[in-house]
Amino acid sequence: MRHDPPSRPPRGPRPPGESRPWDRSGVRSRQERFSERTAQVQRPRDDDSLHEHQHEHEHDANHALRERRSAELRLYGLNAIQAVFSRRPQAIRKLYLAEARIPALQPLLKWCVANRVGYRVVDELDLHKLAASSHHEGIVADVLREEPQPMSSWLRDLPAGPQCAIWLDGVGNPHNFGAILRSAAHFGIAAILLPKHSTLALSGAAARVAEGGAEAVPLVRMGRSDNAIAQLRSAGFTLAATVVQGGSDAFRTELPQRLVYVLGAEGEGMDRELAQACDLRLSIPGSGLVESLNVASAAAVLLAAWRAKR
Repeated sequence: MRHDPPSRPPRGPRPPGESRPWDRSGVRSRQERFSERTAQVQRPRDDDSLHEHQHEHEHDANHALRERRSAELRLYGLNAIQAVFSRRPQAIRKLYLAEARIPALQPLLKWCVANRVGYRVVDELDLHKLAASSHHEGIVADVLREEPQPMSSWLRDLPAGPQCAIWLDGVGNPHNFGAILRSAAHFGIAAILLPKHSTLALSGAAARVAEGGAEAVPLVRMGRSDNAIAQLRSAGFTLAATVVQGGSDAFRTELPQRLVYVLGAEGEGMDRELAQACDLRLSIPGSGLVESLNVASAAAVLLAAWRAKR
């Protein structure tokens, strides 16, 4: 006689008070769920996350380094660095020099020691590398960059009486810029005026060519050209566009007490609209054997012409 196993009762709502055994093979306990969540929280980042975190850290460090470097300027040349020491010694951050320069630089070295500014005696090859030039004259320094001042601040503090300034429109060659700064310092010029979007800035090469003139002549950042012209005229300045041909003789023209020479780029010359907006157009007469002087030489001649009439 065959006995069939009893059939499993159908599932349905349990009567009150009745319990039913459960198959727990697919069910996680509260402790198991808690342990799994804890493991997920404590699990280390995967390689991509670690790489991303490291990349962000490196980006921040590089950004800080770029900011520090942009705030500093590497100068070289004896007169350029001595000028910084004389006018704003607190701007000096680090100094490198040849051993032969030690006797002549005793005041600067004593100041460095007293103010905990590091200096190092290095050989000639190291100075070449630091300056990226052979014209270092035995000394290289990292100094804080002095940013151009706003036009309004410069005009506010400008003394009354005769004043001359140079507006550089598109000039970019650092050696020409340095030569202009040297001439401007020699003739006691009030400022170099830089257009709003000009990328021209003092470099080590320009400062060396200026032979200390970079510390003597302020750089002034203008706003929009039409506003700058209006501000200058309100302060009593006459603007003179310098042109190769077609201008009045710079030596024979009566030059005003307060004058701004507007000098154009080395190759392209001055912006046409800017030239038309000026009050005077001046040319430097010559033999005609060459087309013109370069911008730095022209600046020196024009500044001398203005100074001669004072």
